[in-house]
Amino acid sequence: MRTSAVARLRNRTERSRCRVAEKRVLLLRDKTVAQAELVRAYGLLDHMAAKGLYHRNTVARHKSKLARHVNSLQG
Repeated sequence: MRTSAVARLRNRTERSRCRVAEKRVLLLRDKTVAQAELVRAYGLLDHMAAKGLYHRNTVARHKSKLARHVNSLQG
């Protein structure tokens, strides 16, 4: 299998992991649980930026969106 094909499959699964982590945070309604998931999502997003799968500004935008959601939750 070509190196580019292997990388494409790996990148696709990694991007999918990011999307799932974001959805997990956005679907939560309990602030304490959401904060714990937010930390995990932040780590995953930062890792993807370091690996070059996402641009750092894209990661910042996604992290901001998640933080806004968690901060809007009540207790």
